[in-house]
Amino acid sequence: MKRYNLIFKGRVQAVGFRYKALMLANELNLTGNVHNMYDGDVEVNIQGSKQYINVFIEKLNKDKFIRIDDILIKEIDLIEGEEEFNVI
Repeated sequence: MKRYNLIFKGRVQAVGFRYKALMLANELNLTGNVHNMYDGDVEVNIQGSKQYINVFIEKLNKDKFIRIDDILIKEIDLIEGEEEFNVI
């Protein structure tokens, strides 16, 4: 199990990013949250298997409306008992 803070840069707001992230996280049994930032980026805190987190990122990157120019990735502490992924 890993937990990462991800900052997505590019055309990531007003393109359904948060709801695509929610759908993918639920499909892949990942937990955490996603929200828009004031500077136009999107922040995701994601927890689960590293393999499924990589699939999550790959699928977001393949979406026809989303354009990811860069991702800032930082490993953070796990949250024990977290059970769902939320849009905030």
